[in-house]
Amino acid sequence: MALHMLQQQEKILAFGRETPIQSLQHPQLAAAGIELWVKREDLIHPAISGNKWRKLKHNLLAASKAGYRQLLSFGGAYSNHIYALAAAGKLFGFETLGFIRGEQHLPLNKRLGFVIDQGMQLHYLSRSRYRQKNNAEFLADISAQFPHAFVIPEGGSNALAIPGVLEMMQEINTQKGGFDYYMLACGSGGTTAGLLASNPSGNIVAVSVLKGGSFLKDEISLLLGEYGSNCGTTKLELMLDYHFGGYAKHKPALLDFIQQFEADFGIPTEPVYTGKMFFALFDLLSKGYFRAGSRILAIHTGGLAPC
Repeated sequence: MALHMLQQQEKILAFGRETPIQSLQHPQLAAAGIELWVKREDLIHPAISGNKWRKLKHNLLAASKAGYRQLLSFGGAYSNHIYALAAAGKLFGFETLGFIRGEQHLPLNKRLGFVIDQGMQLHYLSRSRYRQKNNAEFLADISAQFPHAFVIPEGGSNALAIPGVLEMMQEINTQKGGFDYYMLACGSGGTTAGLLASNPSGNIVAVSVLKGGSFLKDEISLLLGEYGSNCGTTKLELMLDYHFGGYAKHKPALLDFIQQFEADFGIPTEPVYTGKMFFALFDLLSKGYFRAGSRILAIHTGGLAPC
C-alpha cells in the first residue's frame, strides 16, 4: 500500500508541463500602446487543464498521503471542476464521486456523459440541499456516509488550491516577468486568491461568471486567511457585469465574440469562463480602463470541455 501511494504521488508530481505565454496583436491594442499576453493554461491537458489542474494538484497529493482512495466533490451539470476531477481520478487511481446540483436529466449532457465514462459515481442533490454543501453538519454526514473519501469543495477552491496557483505564477515570472494587469475568469475564487497570495507586480482583474458575484471578494478573503496569507484584496478589481445572465448562461453577442476571437487569434475559448473573460477584456479596452502603455496578462484557465 505504501509503495502504491508513493507511486501515485510521483505520478501526480510528474503530471503537467510548463505552458507558453502567447503575444496577441490587435488594432485596439496597438492604438492604446498596450501589450496583451495570454498564459495558455488550456494546453496542460485535454481534460485536466488550466486552473482546474492547478487547484487539484495539491488536493490530490494530500489525499494520497493521507491514504484516501476516493475523491468527492460538488458541481453543477456543466462543471469544469467535476469534469477534470473525474479525469484526474481515473488517471491517478482514485475512485471519484460527484454530487451534482439539481435533478438528473436524461440523456446526460456531454460533460456528465464523460465523467460517467471515467468511472465517476454521480449523486444528485436538490438545490436547497446543495446550498448546504459547506455546512459542517452536512459535511459530517457526507464523511460518515463515505469514510474513505477525501472531500474537495466546489470548484476545487480551498487552501490546498493556492500552492498550485503559486507554481503557475512562478512560471509566469520566470517566462515574462511582471505585468501591470493580470486578468482571469472567477467562479469560486481559488485561482484569484492564489494570484493575490503571490504578491503580484500589478492589479488583478477578475471577471465574475456568476450573476450577483459580489460575494466572491469575501470568499477570496476567507481562502487567503485559510492559507495563512495577509496580503488582502487591495489589488483586486472584481468585474460583475459580464456574466451574461449567470453561470453557464450566454447570449448571442458572447457566442459571436467567441467565434471571432478564435478566428482572429487561433485560441479556442468557451462561454462559461474564458469567453466571458476575453469579452470583458476587449470591452474594458474600448472603454479606456487599462492605462496606456501597460502590459496585460490574460490567464486562459482552460474549460474547453464539450457542453
